[in-house]
Amino acid sequence: MTAPHILAIDQGTSGTKAVLVDARGNAVASTTRKLTQHHPGPGRVEQSPHEIWSSVIEAVGKLTHEQPDAFVASVALSTQRESVLLWDPDTGNPLSPLVSWQDRRGVARCADVAAGPHATMVRAATGLPIDPMFSATKAEALLDEFDAGRVSARAGALRVGTVDAWLLCRLTGADRTEMGNASRTLLLDISTGDYHPVLLDLFGIPRSALAEPTASTGPFGGTIGLPGVPDGTPVAAVLGDSHASLFAQSAGRTGIVKATYGSGSSLMALAPGTDEAGAGLARTIAWQMPGERPAVALEANIAASGTTVRWAADLLGTDEASLAAWAAEIDHTDVVIVPAFEGLGAPYWDRDAQALITGFGFGTGKADIARAAIESVAYQITDTLALFDDALGTCQELRADGGPTANTALMQFQADLCARPVARSARPENSALGAARLAGLALGLWDTEHVVGQSTPSVVFVPTRGAQWRREALLRWHDALRRARQGTADPHA
Repeated sequence: MTAPHILAIDQGTSGTKAVLVDARGNAVASTTRKLTQHHPGPGRVEQSPHEIWSSVIEAVGKLTHEQPDAFVASVALSTQRESVLLWDPDTGNPLSPLVSWQDRRGVARCADVAAGPHATMVRAATGLPIDPMFSATKAEALLDEFDAGRVSARAGALRVGTVDAWLLCRLTGADRTEMGNASRTLLLDISTGDYHPVLLDLFGIPRSALAEPTASTGPFGGTIGLPGVPDGTPVAAVLGDSHASLFAQSAGRTGIVKATYGSGSSLMALAPGTDEAGAGLARTIAWQMPGERPAVALEANIAASGTTVRWAADLLGTDEASLAAWAAEIDHTDVVIVPAFEGLGAPYWDRDAQALITGFGFGTGKADIARAAIESVAYQITDTLALFDDALGTCQELRADGGPTANTALMQFQADLCARPVARSARPENSALGAARLAGLALGLWDTEHVVGQSTPSVVFVPTRGAQWRREALLRWHDALRRARQGTADPHA
């Protein structure tokens, strides 16, 4: 029998990745299956649970087929967060579409709650802003559509929850949800680690319809029917994807701010002893080890990052690789894109903001639009990073991961704009690796010192431009941002 390996399944918004991690904590093989999104109405974003499950089976099946001699000792799971679906708790069969974290159908409901008597309590208990990105209003809407009287929900005949809980039901039959994922629902009291009865009543979610919040290393049970994996193989760790990335970057150490670049972007840092998040930041459970208090983190979620780049590529009739090549043709543009397609997330939390493009003229070309789309990601992250500096003290280095970080022009622009080094992760599979490393710790395959050694970045981008350039760049961005958020009294200004 070969040395033990961990099979990490990273189920994200744009695709599902299966990664085989060896006994030293290194990714030795991986495969990916892309996923589609559906937009059944304005502000609505859904995915097919059947397609998601097929992507898991296909990715795992292909990986284990190509690595037949690898002994899979355990499975680790990293998942997209906040997205919600209904399923049959006995079979795991989905009973509704998956409503994406990007879905905005809860805007009006959140406005009502924010204006109501429970607003302060919601923020204090959950650590989160009242926003439709989080799960509660999506869960409420699904139950209103499929179980309006809550008859099945109260009887325990259906489950409503996040992707981790549903996948655990499909993978092992467990009726559990990981604590960090549960903290993203706007239903969990992060001080107790259990659902808050007032919040359940406020959003009309019966407790009997929810899986049990559980520490990040379980117990979650053993796998059933996973291709190439012996039945009974334990699922040793489950994390939300941004939480897994933070674990991979920090190995549980404080003082590290990581930015995960994806469809949206997430900035996160461990924040021990921090009871208040401050404006623009949320408090969330990063992970929990058995018998220990949950590790609490500060986080900010940017709504449109990679989605902006994909939008620009579609607009210009090309793909993202060609868009990046066009952007690299120039090192400066006066064009600014504010990607408020459905309002703005962190650090502004302005759902009334409108997307716009400024600074263009007859001489504007496709390279300008391409570069502006990519730069919009860095501008939002720079503004958000300032909130972490205020809350935790100025970080000396930003840790970066996610697919878009392969764009060296973006990484250099980010370092110049935030005036500090940006350390790019050595591996693109950071979410999968974070979950796998936590699983390895739980299984005793390695210790914390080994995990710390695995978190070393591959490339560090240092600032190359001066303070005057930075001031001028941020002035252009903030002027465009002001227009997107407030407009201008003179339409000709």
